[in-house]
This record gives sequence, C-alpha cells and structure tokens, in this order.
Amino acid sequence: RVEKGNIMARSRMIILYHEAAVHKGLVIGTGDRSEILIGYFTKYGDGGADLFPIGGLYKTMVRQLAKHFGIPERICTKPASPALWPGQTAEGEIGIDYNTLDAILYLRFEKGLREKRIEKTLGLPPEIIRKVMERIRMNQHKRRMPKIFTVDYRRMIKRNV
Repeated sequence: RVEKGNIMARSRMIILYHEAAVHKGLVIGTGDRSEILIGYFTKYGDGGADLFPIGGLYKTMVRQLAKHFGIPERICTKPASPALWPGQTAEGEIGIDYNTLDAILYLRFEKGLREKRIEKTLGLPPEIIRKVMERIRMNQHKRRMPKIFTVDYRRMIKRNV
C-alpha cells in the first residue's frame, strides 16, 4: 500500500513539474514543519518542490493561521491526508495526533530539550517520545541532498607519474 502510494505521489510530482514548465512557473509544496521534520512525505514525490511556503510552520500553526484568515471550520478541522487511498489519514499513519506531535517537536527543535525533559514536561510515556525521535532519525536522508562521491584526480596522477 505504501509503495503504491509513493508511486502515486511521484506521479503527481511529474505532472506538477510538467505544468510548471508549460506555464513557466514553480512547484509549490504543501509540506509543513511537522511533516518535514518526521519525514512524512515521499522522497521525490510531495517532498520534491521548488518552494515550501508553510515549511516553517507546524501543522497546528497552519490550522491556527487558516482560522485567522477565515477559512471554514470544516476545512480547518479536516483530518490531514495525502489522499493516496480511501480512508487514509496522516495521524493514523503517524500513530500520534498533531497536537502531541507538535508539542514534542517544538520542545525538541525550538527549545532544545532532550527526550527525558520532553517526557517530563508533557507527561507523556517515554515510548511515544522515542517513537517520534526514531522517526526523525530514520528519515534524515529525506531532508538532505544526495551525497556526491568525488575522486581526487591530483592524488591519482601523482601516484601514476
């Protein structure tokens, strides 16, 4: 299911980049800080965009901003979903609600707190904090440019001369 979802996300990105090229535009990503930090996106799919205007805002902040701008409540409270299969929700896949997730992420990345301190501050079981931190670690590769392997030609030339 996830593999097919990744194919769908990458296919969408191909279409979006085609349209951007046709209209001489850029692809705008919908990823927010919460999704980006935990790696809840498809590499080279919805994670591939030219700009992420809400990439610095946590999911809960995006919802607050939407309410501030008068977006209808039914939209502001609609469960987040990549819409890759029927009934899919982000919180269901992540295994934690966004209010809790954002509190953990905020304390870790904005306040610099370690896992034990976050656990005590929020009164959450340690396994929840560990699960979030592990997800962040496991998905680091999604937030980085690919490694470039280089060859030191000068050293090779000196050895062969």
